[in-house]
Amino acid sequence: MLPSPQPPSGAMFLPPQPESSAACTSICCTCGVPMPPNAANTCARCLRARVDITEGVLRHAAVVYCPACSSYLQPPRSWLRAAPESPELMQILLRRVHRQIARLGAAIATAEFVFTEPHSKRLKLRLRLRREVLHGVTMEQAYVVEFTVHDRLCDACGRAQADPDQWSAVVQVRQRASHRRTLLHLEQQLVRHGAANSALRVDGNAGGLDLYFASRSHAARLVDFVSSVAPARVGTAKQLVSHDTKSNSCNFKHAFSVELCPICRDHLIFLPREASRALGGLGPLVLCIKVTSSIALLDTKNMRVVVLSIKEYDRYKFEPLLTSRRLVEYVVLDVEHDPSGDVTVLGSPYMMSWAQVARASDFGKNDTVFTVKTHLGYQLKPGDYALGYDLYSVNSNNDDLEKYGQSHKLPDAVLAKKSYKKSTGKPQDERARDCVDIDEIAMGIGCIDLNPSDEKELDELIEDLTI
Repeated sequence: MLPSPQPPSGAMFLPPQPESSAACTSICCTCGVPMPPNAANTCARCLRARVDITEGVLRHAAVVYCPACSSYLQPPRSWLRAAPESPELMQILLRRVHRQIARLGAAIATAEFVFTEPHSKRLKLRLRLRREVLHGVTMEQAYVVEFTVHDRLCDACGRAQADPDQWSAVVQVRQRASHRRTLLHLEQQLVRHGAANSALRVDGNAGGLDLYFASRSHAARLVDFVSSVAPARVGTAKQLVSHDTKSNSCNFKHAFSVELCPICRDHLIFLPREASRALGGLGPLVLCIKVTSSIALLDTKNMRVVVLSIKEYDRYKFEPLLTSRRLVEYVVLDVEHDPSGDVTVLGSPYMMSWAQVARASDFGKNDTVFTVKTHLGYQLKPGDYALGYDLYSVNSNNDDLEKYGQSHKLPDAVLAKKSYKKSTGKPQDERARDCVDIDEIAMGIGCIDLNPSDEKELDELIEDLTI
């Protein structure tokens, strides 16, 4: 390393001086400070002292809030729902002050919320105004507007509080089945899509949900939504409440009866002889692999799929042989694919395969191994876990199944779906990120009373949504 050059003897060391800025060509007419020239011939400090562009601007205002439905009054009579510190709420508040600011010739450059305690009943906005002053010079200045929140029930909530039975339409959702899985799934969909936001109240009972609405159109919209996510049969009725003979006007109460199909995904079904013949010899042992507005049934022997609408299902009204509560965990020992049996059902691919499986509960007890035909060829590999129905040791009270088993050989097991352990499947960070949204809707509307078996089905439903 070379030594740094030494200054000559007798010379004084001076620190480096910054480069001189551009020469000032003007001085402030008020305080005489040198400054860059502008049209007002005034420095920024004196200009702020002389001109206040926020003078005459509204600094205090009031907003009306409905605590029952979390909506704000938009004059004259409309109510808008807005979350705390949301863009919708900021838009409502800015409309209260925008007109007065525009009259003063100013414009809003930026706006942001100032934190206030929820119990203070105050909302604060920090606005930055921009306005032209003194010979074309543009000036910006910030100030805070405080809004006082007044609680008042909106018209719909006021009528509901005054008379809880003041409804015009009711939607009664029912499912006559031993499980609650379809109802739980429907409850999650109602919360996720906000389909029940216009309901006056929601009551739960042993058979389903009762949703009350102020208008028939809101109830009909909910019925259309339920019919799009689950197979359901709909019935309507109305009752005359009052009749005005002078104006010939009538007041009715409408009732919509929505009965959900008892068939759910992953249910094992034994088709009656009439249904199997009408469907071209399907089954009769089939697996329900998809439920939307229709039901998709899969024959695992030949990978044949039949999709039934609710009207076609009503012709036979078959019940599930085994539900998801009877699923047994199997360990996959070997898989042999058969590419000729590929099929795609509503966007989900399946491939016929032969799999050697053993019950997980038999490990260390016996060497019982089953060779079964399955549609999960794309998903299973040796070492995986699968959930299926144990027909080898099942005890069923279905007479048709016993007669069929006397003349035909039943499979030892029917695999329904792959089982994901907590240490496998998605990476942990992705599963945690997905579970954030799932946990928010995990309890849904909260009107369905759950017993221990229903809570287990809810946990399985949430697990299926996270896979």
